[in-house]
Amino acid sequence: MSFKVTFIGAGSIGFTRGLLRDLLAVPEFRNIEVAFTDINSHNLDMVTQLCQRDIHENKLDIKIQSTLDRREALKDARYVFVVVRIGGLEAFQHDVDIPLKYGVDQCVGDTLCAGGIMYGQRGIAEMMNICKDIREVADPNVLLLNYANPMAMLTWACNKYGGVNTIGLCHGVQGGHWQIATAFGLEKKEVDIICAGINHQTWYVSVKHKGEDLTGKVLEAFEKHPEFSKTEKVRIDMLRRFGYYSTESNGHLSEYVPWYRKRADEIADWIDLGVWINGETGGYLRVCTEGRNWFETDFPNWMKEDALVYSAEKRGEEHGSYIIEGLETGRVYRGHFNVVNNGIITNLPNDAIIEAPGYVDRNGINMPVVGDLPLGCAAVCNVSISVQRLAVEAAIHGDDKLLRQAMMMDPLVGAVCNPKEIWQMADEMLVAQAKWLPQYESAIAEAKERLASGNLVPTRENYQGAARLKTKTVEEMKEDREAANRNAGESDKAKERPAAAH
Repeated sequence: MSFKVTFIGAGSIGFTRGLLRDLLAVPEFRNIEVAFTDINSHNLDMVTQLCQRDIHENKLDIKIQSTLDRREALKDARYVFVVVRIGGLEAFQHDVDIPLKYGVDQCVGDTLCAGGIMYGQRGIAEMMNICKDIREVADPNVLLLNYANPMAMLTWACNKYGGVNTIGLCHGVQGGHWQIATAFGLEKKEVDIICAGINHQTWYVSVKHKGEDLTGKVLEAFEKHPEFSKTEKVRIDMLRRFGYYSTESNGHLSEYVPWYRKRADEIADWIDLGVWINGETGGYLRVCTEGRNWFETDFPNWMKEDALVYSAEKRGEEHGSYIIEGLETGRVYRGHFNVVNNGIITNLPNDAIIEAPGYVDRNGINMPVVGDLPLGCAAVCNVSISVQRLAVEAAIHGDDKLLRQAMMMDPLVGAVCNPKEIWQMADEMLVAQAKWLPQYESAIAEAKERLASGNLVPTRENYQGAARLKTKTVEEMKEDREAANRNAGESDKAKERPAAAH
């Protein structure tokens, strides 16, 4: 069995190496073609060396095609993994720091809120270029497996405007599934779940153990759990008020809704600093920066350590390899996938990208009808979908008015900022990120003029937020090499969630 799989953004060590391991753990896939491409030759070279060493140690005869030429990498590809971060950490810094001047305190800023909206503008612009290349040189039946955030916005744009069959993939459902099982003192495999909604706002609408419905007991289990009761205060409060547990972490969820990060003096009541994902200001930016710095510094030692083992026992939980396995071998796989709704969740818009259970086999990716979400859960999702739709159309058409409307409609931005502040914040973000936003050329020129006029709304310069921690130096990271390696090497940078530091 042979076909070609291409990784775009392959310089992302966390995703690329793990996804390749998962894929090559499938016995039938020992002769596939693998292509890596990235815009950063240094990162691409390091990850290629590491992955080629893994392949060699597992005694496979696969030579990675590693190239800066994206079209060459995509030629005849049947499957394309996208793991890009458009603008890298430089743009990510703007996503976090500029909104902070206006009091918008984000933990992550890659899905919704001011940071996520701008990340979407950069990502969609480049995804349209990627889709054009895919349409022109890849296999006619190619499937794009998107791991890049903002997941819903990018997947929406690729399906509606990119002309490429695209599925969005995320590990959030698996993480929450594990938490629910742990809260009940059970193994994950013992707990059956149905989870539905939109990416990062997906709801566990059914939780069962050996046929017993535990859905109504989830709140009590979390309130009594010694760790989760302290680290998941936002999720527990949402569970208390909406009736269902949400997939995304405490820090992520806190920035998607208007209630928990709107007042700086109350943020500490809802978050925990034991692990960044519990709500630290700019937490994901910090760990991504640390991970990149560590990998670049410590790379020679990575090449000396044991290779990854390509086996069923060592295979990860990311959906991508299992989807390809199902399509190619006919083995049935059940997961949760991000697809165009088209009636799957009946009280969310048909054009939205929803996340729901699906099945994969040789017949394709099949999505059963979920029906209505609980009314309150649907309402939370619908607010976000409105923001996503505005942001997608803004990015495609270079329409800064739609971009500003997306910012205004965003729950947390709207809770913190007035319209003048939102307009000026959008100006600042457009100008700061101009080199990644070719569709906004004229709007950026006008924004520069307004910012130079001097008639500006006052902002909090150099404000660090309610709960920001210092980025560790490489020397500090050397004190715990194991933790540093784990951070740099994992796609889920909070997989290890130790008890909180209260």
